[in-house]
Amino acid sequence: MTTPQLLLFLLLAAALALFVWGRWRHDVVALSALSLGVLLGLVPARDAFAGFADPAVITVACVLVLSRAIRDSGLLDRLLEPFSTRIATTTRQVLVLGGLTGFLSMFMNNVGAVALVMPAAIRLARRTGTSPAHLLMPLAAMSLLGGLVTLIGTPPNLLVSALRREQVGSDYAMFDFAPIGLPLTLTGLLYLAVGWRLLPRRRGVHDDEEPPFRIEDYIVEVRVTEGSPFRGRSIGDLETALEGRLRVLALLRQDRPRNIATGFRRLFPGDVLQVEVEPAQLRELLAKAGLELAGRAGSESAKGLSVVEAVVTAGSPLVGRTAAEFALRERYGMNLLAIRRGGDPPQARLALVPIQAGDTLMLEGPPERMIEQLVELGCLPIVDRGLRLERPEVAWRPALLMLAAVALVTFGLLPAAIAFTLGVLALLLSGAMKPDAAYRAIDWSVIVLLGAFMPVADALATTGAADLLAGLLARATAGADPIWALAVVLLATMAITPILNNAATVLLVGPVAVAYAKGAGLSVDPFLMAVAIGASCDFLTPVGHQSNTLVLGPGGYRFGDYARLGFPLTLLTFVLSLALLPRVWPLSPAS
Repeated sequence: MTTPQLLLFLLLAAALALFVWGRWRHDVVALSALSLGVLLGLVPARDAFAGFADPAVITVACVLVLSRAIRDSGLLDRLLEPFSTRIATTTRQVLVLGGLTGFLSMFMNNVGAVALVMPAAIRLARRTGTSPAHLLMPLAAMSLLGGLVTLIGTPPNLLVSALRREQVGSDYAMFDFAPIGLPLTLTGLLYLAVGWRLLPRRRGVHDDEEPPFRIEDYIVEVRVTEGSPFRGRSIGDLETALEGRLRVLALLRQDRPRNIATGFRRLFPGDVLQVEVEPAQLRELLAKAGLELAGRAGSESAKGLSVVEAVVTAGSPLVGRTAAEFALRERYGMNLLAIRRGGDPPQARLALVPIQAGDTLMLEGPPERMIEQLVELGCLPIVDRGLRLERPEVAWRPALLMLAAVALVTFGLLPAAIAFTLGVLALLLSGAMKPDAAYRAIDWSVIVLLGAFMPVADALATTGAADLLAGLLARATAGADPIWALAVVLLATMAITPILNNAATVLLVGPVAVAYAKGAGLSVDPFLMAVAIGASCDFLTPVGHQSNTLVLGPGGYRFGDYARLGFPLTLLTFVLSLALLPRVWPLSPAS
């Protein structure tokens, strides 16, 4: 092992440890790795920022913009609403909503597809008495599987296409992934139509034996007013009068520590209560009990304000900070009215609770700025309560422009980066999206990760480190059928991607897989496809992919719930991929 190889392995090991630790954002880790790589002489200074000019990075950014425009157009709600009453059973709902999510993910960002379908899924669940827990995780899984079908379905596909361009001289075409991705997607959908039963049972409207349905309940802070009919009466009287539809968790009085709300405690004007309540009943119960939302400043009126429920994504600047620290009201004019989170309720005032990825927040603010502010905050709206997100006159434009860009790439008329750049330009010129909104639609942490980590990954090839690792793989599988090496690559990628960003996984594993294939005299295609599949199939944790994080709060899931549904799906994907890969992409190079 040479000194550059040793330094590179140490650098990658440190970066991997920081990725897993999660204290630093993945884009910061990638920039740090790039900077150290340049200082150590592993990455030439002139190539340090070459990754940002890679067509794959440009395509990812453009797909994110078009995906966000489609999601915000409100088109899906219009198309799905007439059919919602016809899919009453959970199995049908999983098939229809999961199939729709998988189809959308073929042509748009995975997270965008989930965010697009999830509001309809939650409304349908409430209307039919289905538990959202039985619908939302299958949506996340289908978004990952659907992304396997096309070149633009997920960033890993674009990255393996870039690797192929370097090795073979040509990219993958738009639907080169479909012969494997489509069977995996359809098989996964059939599994999920049955497998939803593996998820924990949550109480629906017909389950009288189960404990109260906490997934739909928020923790809300309310204040006892001077005119409340319950002033001087007990907490028990309040809960009894409201027929148990509002449950008092804690009493906060004159900045004293949080007190457990026992039924005999009496209420006085100015007392703040932390209560658990279903959001649809909130207005009615507050009016009946003479309570007001404590999240508003003083006597601030709700007139002219809109309320929206939104999920905090992993890349949100709110993560790890409280509403007070972030000055949510002062900077954005938004009130945090309530928070929903799996597990135990918050043990502090809501404004002082550190926000986590996957939390669902009830926010109130001016409707004319709400959309742009949610984008800036990294929050995805799931249920509209007075906020209209779509613009009817332009609802079709983003979808049509996306289809046009896909057609240009499919028929080989333009490279993907150029086609989707033109799609974004047409989107802006047509007025369907404002330029500022387009910039905010891009997840810049992903762009920085890709652009910064690409030169570090290239060092695997330039230093010979990829050949060294490929040699170890060759010795480990010496004398065995090459399919075993393919299995090792697929398994290793599947094992890494839950703890590492899927794009970073491709950048790390891809060069090693290519080096092994070339060294063994095999085609690089099946190995690149194995890396693409493995990097996209993270069904085991809520943190490995943003699609999984997005449904964590609204579904009321625990960490282990993902493995209950995801492990059989992972095993099924692994076995079916190994059966299909050598048949679709022969291991032996074409003569």
